[in-house]
Amino acid sequence: MSYRSLALFVLMLASQPARAMPITLDVDARDAGRHILHVRQGFPVRPGPLALTYPRWIPGEHAPTGPLDEIVGLVITAAGKPLHWQRDGVDMSTVRMLVPKGVTQVEVAFDYLLTDDTGGYSSGASASEHLLLLSWNQVLLYPAGLRSDAVDIVASVELPTGWEHGTALPLAATEGGRLRFKQCSLTTLVDSPVLCGRYFRHVDLSSTGMQQTLEMACDSRAGLAIPKEQIIALQQLFLEARSLFGGAHYRRYHFLMPMSDHISHFGLEHHESSDDRVPERLWLEEPVRLDNATLLAHELVHSWNGKYRRPSGLATGDFHSPMRGELLWVYEGLTQYLGWVLAARSGLYTREQALGELADDAAMLSVQKGRQWRPLADTATEAQLLYDSRSAWSKWRRGTDFYNEGLLLWLDADVTLRRLTHGQKSLDDFCKAFHGGTGAPEVKPYTFDDVVRTLTSVAPYDWTTFLHARVDSITALPPLAGISGSGWSLVYADSMSEVARAAETANERAGEWFTLGLGWNKEGLIRDVIPGTPAYEAGVGPGMKLVGVNGRHWSTDLLRDALKASQANGTIELLVDNGEFFRTAVVPWKQGLRYPQLVRGAGEDILTQILAPHVH
Repeated sequence: MSYRSLALFVLMLASQPARAMPITLDVDARDAGRHILHVRQGFPVRPGPLALTYPRWIPGEHAPTGPLDEIVGLVITAAGKPLHWQRDGVDMSTVRMLVPKGVTQVEVAFDYLLTDDTGGYSSGASASEHLLLLSWNQVLLYPAGLRSDAVDIVASVELPTGWEHGTALPLAATEGGRLRFKQCSLTTLVDSPVLCGRYFRHVDLSSTGMQQTLEMACDSRAGLAIPKEQIIALQQLFLEARSLFGGAHYRRYHFLMPMSDHISHFGLEHHESSDDRVPERLWLEEPVRLDNATLLAHELVHSWNGKYRRPSGLATGDFHSPMRGELLWVYEGLTQYLGWVLAARSGLYTREQALGELADDAAMLSVQKGRQWRPLADTATEAQLLYDSRSAWSKWRRGTDFYNEGLLLWLDADVTLRRLTHGQKSLDDFCKAFHGGTGAPEVKPYTFDDVVRTLTSVAPYDWTTFLHARVDSITALPPLAGISGSGWSLVYADSMSEVARAAETANERAGEWFTLGLGWNKEGLIRDVIPGTPAYEAGVGPGMKLVGVNGRHWSTDLLRDALKASQANGTIELLVDNGEFFRTAVVPWKQGLRYPQLVRGAGEDILTQILAPHVH
């Protein structure tokens, strides 16, 4: 480094806030119903160059999803006078300025525009007239070049009159509708979203000395009516999770559940809470509940697998450095498996529902044409692009398959561990060794070799070859050995699983993936077509719209009636609208309806053992 570069570097450091002087952050959320948040920040500084940056890479989202384009009205002042700032021409999330002599405090003000787009993750819709999920990373700047653990911050939020709130962030004081939180690191702040709303309910899920709550904000009071049996199942979920992992890495845990049809629906993990966004009528309509039955289990597992233990490529220590997702088949795949298992063990799923979910996942991945050209590992590496990829041709492109194919992979590993040890060891033992212990939130990064080393400690085996064969190889089928090895077989019948029916009802879309090879929404718009299937060969593609079936106006029921009759007729005639043009597709099919299910096969029923409750 040259003398000039060294001098500039020292000057940049000198301009950054001292650790002992926290940043202040004040958010006015009283305009949330109009989708606007008003933000003010204070930065203790020294004279010289100052660079402030907006969080880009958000933990758990695995992509640069920070919604920078929703920041408007940015004004920076020093000693009451406007301070000229300039955006970095390459790193557009960073603004640079020169702090004048004698200035010790810089004030930043801007507005954040809450989107009403229900796509995306936390940068999607997060507010309605009656509720808000506040993600702190969206409403702050912080000094560039610093690790988030090295930045202290004191935050507050002003809520609309009469609104209640829930969060894992420790509260310092309440002043009317303003919540003032205790000083914490930027890491902790971003990891601790705030749920607030007009119709609010706290449900105590505490057990065995651990504080746990479900906190719901809903667009209606009626939607808060969670059935008693679901409360019992959620209490059991915590017991089963701590039994699985042998401890907990949270001091208290909060399920934060915004319930609205006007927000994005997803889950996002945090150490001591999770952002669990669901439809308004989750507890009132069984298909909606069943379609979301594994959500809370999945996000709770992330407290151990994803937050405490995190792949080194995703443990960057700031919100600016690019993340590497090559181990997402562990981060998300193992979590998908354990969330599915815990949903069954706790009673959020019945055994039959869990088996139906497994059958649907295995069958869908088996017709995944993208696996003919790219391995599972590549979907993890490209995750930051695949999360936002189109539904059109998704079975050809592949999507974020490291979730559900990860479930199959880790079921295979679980069954292998049980076989190697004659039932004496299982993946539960791996979880205790890899994720175990008890303490406050922290991040313990790991590598592929760490995963192999821990599996080997449970049962000696060539786990490197086992994992590479399933993750890095191009294979015709997903890893189905966990199903067959656990005493079950994947077959096809003329009726769909309860879980699949619930998904169709809840999401208002349907599919005939294992017959014609296509799926559509309630208006008949074709969302995707699988290459090589009868619909594809007949010239049908995504973006076309179903208009008629066998000379009659299209409906889902009519199409399925035609499939039933196909055993005698041999063909189905589809009329589709392709833009302003019509196309007739004659689709050959003689096998009737065809939906996946699991049936008992040969050998011991290990799958039932895996799904059975472990805490009584």
